[in-house]
Amino acid sequence: MRIATWNVNSLKARIEKVTWWLERTRPDVLLMQETKLGDGAAPHDVFRNFGYELAHHGEGRWNGVAIASRIGISDVVVRFGDPEPVFFPDPASLDAPLVEARMISAVCGGVRVVNVYAPNGRTVGSPFYASKLGWFARLSRWLEETRSPSEPIALGGDLNVAPEDRDVFDPSACHGGTHVSADERAAFARLLDWGLVDAYRKHHPEPDRYSWWDYRAGEFYKNRGMRIDHLLVTAPLAARTVGAEIDREARKGKPIPSDHAPMTLDIDASGEPYDAGWAGAESRIAARRAAKPSSGP
Repeated sequence: MRIATWNVNSLKARIEKVTWWLERTRPDVLLMQETKLGDGAAPHDVFRNFGYELAHHGEGRWNGVAIASRIGISDVVVRFGDPEPVFFPDPASLDAPLVEARMISAVCGGVRVVNVYAPNGRTVGSPFYASKLGWFARLSRWLEETRSPSEPIALGGDLNVAPEDRDVFDPSACHGGTHVSADERAAFARLLDWGLVDAYRKHHPEPDRYSWWDYRAGEFYKNRGMRIDHLLVTAPLAARTVGAEIDREARKGKPIPSDHAPMTLDIDASGEPYDAGWAGAESRIAARRAAKPSSGP
């Protein structure tokens, strides 16, 4: 089984890129974030033409999460199973992310997949930052109250947290901002303490592997990014993983790609082979670093 996650940054705008990627890598399950569609606009027919069933939870212009599966979808849960909101709070309130379309879960091929799009947090200490931590607390509580680490579970998505310094291009430049703060990293660590394993790091301990790069100033080609997209699995699945990759090539070319790259995780057997483009990137980055003038005397 191949499980993948991708913040597509508007499914309508990226549908051509997404279908290209489905053919390129043949995931069995694709978790998508930031679809930016209402449920009535979700492109079920497009995915059906490629052999996928689509479960979508969206609200229109913002947020939105979806699961595309060619191995079945059942027992769908959205918004942590909480009731449909009767009103929407102020966007800066602590409760705002809890009523937004940020979580969908289902059973696909015998695996409970949990697709999440964590709030950004904007600025450390802001109301948006507090609501991000509140959302993470709700995610942990849902796992603790309704799931078990003994189940085969894959939790994936854009968690908007770089859990370690090796997950950012320059820790000294990033510290003090969101995505790397102590409280955000503690919220991420709580997921691991519950019983999840960082599947990508299980196969790739090296630094300089990122999943998001700013569109501005050639940050992608300089590899000045962050690893904020994740696939976390429980022990029953961790023992079965055979490989993981971030597809850097999907961040290139036309139509304009998302600012995130998709990540794949293979369970039991390797999936469709593809060149993720890291070898060429790493050689260019090494050459650039070697040519950089020394800052010493």
